[in-house]
Amino acid sequence: MCRGGFLFLEMAYLNVEIKAKCGDADVARSCLKKHNAEFKGVDFQTDTYFHVLHGRMKLREGNIENNLIYYERSNVPGAKESNFQLVKVPDATSLKETLTGALGIKVIVEKKREIYFIKNVKFHIDEVRGLGNFVEIEASNLYNYIAKGELERQCNFYVAELGIKEEDLVSLSYSDMLLAAQK
Repeated sequence: MCRGGFLFLEMAYLNVEIKAKCGDADVARSCLKKHNAEFKGVDFQTDTYFHVLHGRMKLREGNIENNLIYYERSNVPGAKESNFQLVKVPDATSLKETLTGALGIKVIVEKKREIYFIKNVKFHIDEVRGLGNFVEIEASNLYNYIAKGELERQCNFYVAELGIKEEDLVSLSYSDMLLAAQK
């Protein structure tokens, strides 16, 4: 794919994911425990979003996850495709200074995130500063090839298991929600 004179290779990884308001995190934790989810820990994350021409790019700084993430995802409620590239970052401070100088900061998202896994499906229970509580489900082919249809099935299965209602689904990223709240 060619954009602005640059050639971009199709991204290798795919998530099918949802984000929803979470009224009771204990209900979500209980469901995950029932399904033998593996708890990876609590990560205090700062996601710095940068101005880019297409998609979204953020630098995630946490005590568990430290990555530069570029992704393209539509703002639609329910299960949605997210194509992404992820780079592990050993020196987030220097990279943040460089990206800030080159691109400028769009918005910063701060959150407390509980991370769980059931096979290739990642779950987040998030407390986002300025926004509230959310649950996310990400069915991913990051570690093994899994067809899009199977990822959709997995995501929808856990939406039902967690009792997520359609009116609780969120279409926007945390960054877009914070930017809207600032207006």
